[in-house]
Amino acid sequence: MEQLEQKWNTNLYNDKHSFVYAYGASLIDILNPKINERILDLGCGSGELTALINERSEDVVGMDKSVEMISKAKIQFPLCKFEVGDASRFNFDVPFDAIFSNAALHWVTNYNEAITCMYRNLKKGGRIVLEFGGKDNVKKITTQLRKSLLKRGYKNQAELKLWYFPSIGEYTIALESAGFLVSSAQWYARPTELADDKTGIKDWLQMFCKPFLVEVDNSDVSDILTEVQEFLRSDLHVDGKWFADYKRIRIVAHR
Repeated sequence: MEQLEQKWNTNLYNDKHSFVYAYGASLIDILNPKINERILDLGCGSGELTALINERSEDVVGMDKSVEMISKAKIQFPLCKFEVGDASRFNFDVPFDAIFSNAALHWVTNYNEAITCMYRNLKKGGRIVLEFGGKDNVKKITTQLRKSLLKRGYKNQAELKLWYFPSIGEYTIALESAGFLVSSAQWYARPTELADDKTGIKDWLQMFCKPFLVEVDNSDVSDILTEVQEFLRSDLHVDGKWFADYKRIRIVAHR
């Protein structure tokens, strides 16, 4: 399945969705980068975690498919190395000791190709440390979004397959089929507080769900965002705060 292109609003990302990389900081401790290691941050976004890894390792590369994100990363962290690249089609002349990826691989629907690329670009004995959306991630939000689109006749948009949210079993089998040895695999629920207690779900939809709204009338977009948020209020608005119903997969594997 060909991955859909999405242009990112980097200001909205950093302003109201910084939790994406804030939660990923703990993943760096699992990576435990060493000073002499070469490390790839796959799907690095605007580079915050790349910069943290770079504090502990001498040779770190941040890669992302988004030109907008890489441009922002280069401005924010000029001492780090960044480049534009596709997670399912990349190759480096010098292999890596480790590949790190936070909150990115669920955007890669051709996941087998991404796994093959990770394996090919690792040294023998190298490791991958990954976290991304797992089975039933944001299910409440996206279920209602699809219903609101269908209600207004937007069938193609409602049926869009934007992400890949696998179970542990599905993803570990894919990794092991490519040659990896999986040493740790965890699925867990992580309700995630959104930045704005008034427009949290609307902001989230406008940040991450833009492809669902392509060719939707502007007047309908506003109504859909409002309807989705209000429908979810009883489930996802707690003590005056909005939460996204995140489910995550965390994987450590070796070549």
